[in-house]
Amino acid sequence: MRRPGGRSARVRAAVLAATVDVLLEGGLDALSIGDIARRAGVHESSVYRRWGTRFNLALEAVLDRTRTEVPVPDTGALRTDLAALLQGTAAFVRTPLGELLLRLALRADMAEYEGARERFWDHRFAAGSAVLTRAEERGELRPGLDHRLVFEALMGPLHMRLLLTREPLDETFLDGVVELVLAGIAPHD
Repeated sequence: MRRPGGRSARVRAAVLAATVDVLLEGGLDALSIGDIARRAGVHESSVYRRWGTRFNLALEAVLDRTRTEVPVPDTGALRTDLAALLQGTAAFVRTPLGELLLRLALRADMAEYEGARERFWDHRFAAGSAVLTRAEERGELRPGLDHRLVFEALMGPLHMRLLLTREPLDETFLDGVVELVLAGIAPHD
C-alpha cells in the first residue's frame, strides 16, 4: 500500500526531478531509464514498474512540472482566469523546459512520442476547460461553446508568435488576446 508523503512519494519526486534534469541537459533523445534511476537513487526496475517507458516517464515529469508552474487559475472571474492562464503559459514557455517542449512539439520523427504528445495536450485542454466550465456556471460564457476551440483560440496566438513570427509576448499582446477571445465567447445581451 502506498502512503502519501512516504517513500513512494519521495521516490516519485526524485525520479521526476531527475527526468526533468536529463530532459533539460540532452532532450528526449538522451532520456535513459538507467541514467534516471541512478540519478534518483532508485533501482531501474522501480522506474520501469511505475512508468513502463521513457515516454510515459517524460510525460509525467513534464505534466508534474506544468501543474506546478502553470496552475489552473480560479480567480472568480473569466477575464482574470484567462489572463492568468495565458500569462502563466507565456512565462512557462520561456523557461528551459518550456522551450524544450516547443522543440519537441515540432518533431515529426518520433512515432512513439505521438501518444505522449496527445496525452499532454488532453491534460492542458482539461485545465482550460475547467476554467471555462466555472465561467459557464457563473454566467460569464455563452452556453454550448466548444471548450477545446476556445482554449485553442486563446493559446493559438501565443504559439504563432513563439514559433512563426517571433514577435514579443508582452502585456499588451497578451491582454489583447484575452480581450479578443472574451468578445467571442461572452454571453449575448
